[in-house]
Amino acid sequence: MKKSLAWSVAYTSVFTLLFNAFSIAQNHTGENPAAEAADLQFVIYLTRHGVRSPTGKAAQYNKYSAAAWPEWNVPPGYLTSHGYKLMSIFGAYDRAKLAADGLLSPRGCEDATHISILADSDQRTRETGKALAEGMFPGCAVALQASNEGTVDPLFHFLEAAPVSIDQGLATAAVAGRIGGDINNLTSAYRPQLSQLEHVLAGCDTSSPPTSRRTSLFDVPATLEPGSHGQPVELRGPLAVASTLSENLLLEYTEGMPPSQTGWGCIDGRSLRDLMQLHTAAADLSQRTPAIARIYASNLIDAILSALEQRAIGKPIPGSPARPDDRVLILVGHDTNIATVAGALRLDWIIDGRRNDTPPGGALVFELWRSRVDHQPFVRLRYTAQTLEQMREATLLTAAHPPADVPVFLPGCSRADMSCSWPEFLRIVKDAIDISYVDRNRRYQDHK
Repeated sequence: MKKSLAWSVAYTSVFTLLFNAFSIAQNHTGENPAAEAADLQFVIYLTRHGVRSPTGKAAQYNKYSAAAWPEWNVPPGYLTSHGYKLMSIFGAYDRAKLAADGLLSPRGCEDATHISILADSDQRTRETGKALAEGMFPGCAVALQASNEGTVDPLFHFLEAAPVSIDQGLATAAVAGRIGGDINNLTSAYRPQLSQLEHVLAGCDTSSPPTSRRTSLFDVPATLEPGSHGQPVELRGPLAVASTLSENLLLEYTEGMPPSQTGWGCIDGRSLRDLMQLHTAAADLSQRTPAIARIYASNLIDAILSALEQRAIGKPIPGSPARPDDRVLILVGHDTNIATVAGALRLDWIIDGRRNDTPPGGALVFELWRSRVDHQPFVRLRYTAQTLEQMREATLLTAAHPPADVPVFLPGCSRADMSCSWPEFLRIVKDAIDISYVDRNRRYQDHK
């Protein structure tokens, strides 16, 4: 995945085109009203890694399908070369957008010293960080901070790194209270989508007979129990299995596999969007339930808050993941990180036709602005992701053909213009943090 000189020159040309397009669009359409009355000072991207292979081997999934799942050319859970390319494209777009907002220069390496990229230790997150850096600053030296593969990073996996006491009974009750106290209610509620996935797994009524008897999703026992191995809750059953399988179909589609290998020729973008409801539904219960989300996400939210606060007050904060003079912080983690942060803060969005989905490369973005009128800081949130078709086709992102990007409302804080005053943002986010699940080795001193 090393880039050539020609590759760098090509990206530099893309920067110029993107920056010019952004500038023209903003000057003529006024699509960036916030910049007219305020200056962007700092941006945090909490991003998921790019397109990867399934985390399990095909043999683990074959029992649910009439035909074998495709083999991938990388080990389980690894970022693919296609996924790397997609994140490089996204990085180039982000650089041009930030340049148009006045935060970075449109080209050159000077601003590379004002960005920090922290990635989880997995290959897919480290390579995603490299791809973003390459796209944003082609030919420049951008430091990527990541632990060695196999190391548990508490920023992204606090419960695994620092075992703490968890009220698993409460966590289980919190989920049970959302589904009417009966785990089988989930199968009833999502029967149309489960039946649609069953149709795909059965080969969508092709004339070829199945090679072996498969396990139907509806034959999977459904249980909701307190978690084991330090986890809050364990949700099993048709929806849990369907979540994994529908995610695997998403990966096939966004990897750009031939139609015949994408869900055995049984799915397209429209049907895939329907099936992805199974994945987001399972994530909503197991990760977004507030009592669970706070356990998983408090340490990460605390780190995000410290980085924003450091820029807002203009003073270094010990333990912040960003340097005092950083303009951009990129945290490369997983869909679980985005989902649990969103659950703890009660954030919702609809993007590319899907509610609260966290596809490969998608990012929850925190923007710190400062008013030109009263010089006070405020915060805006948004969520951005390439569309399924943009990922499948590796579409170049431009101002005319941007990724999906939507504003995100922070309950109890956001005003009519979708901005949060700094004092209210500080209050709401601190209330969402359970200090019991914050790494005290990096926790910063409270600033009021």
